[in-house]
Amino acid sequence: MDEKSLRFQFNAPLNELDTENQTYGCRQNNPDICGNNMIEDVCAFNSKDGICRKPSRAWKKKYLELSKIDNT
Repeated sequence: MDEKSLRFQFNAPLNELDTENQTYGCRQNNPDICGNNMIEDVCAFNSKDGICRKPSRAWKKKYLELSKIDNT
């Protein structure tokens, strides 16, 4: 997977692999300044499955908001 295919807007619709604690791909506005950028098996760009295991603190709230939209 290339980096471009793993970049998503913070407000993009949920992916089936998104949860309150992880995102498929990266939803950071500027991944280059993310404190977890390129950490193996934490950063989406440096994990085999493309999962970010340490999204921003705001992600949980946004996930709940987006999941309500998807369920309506």
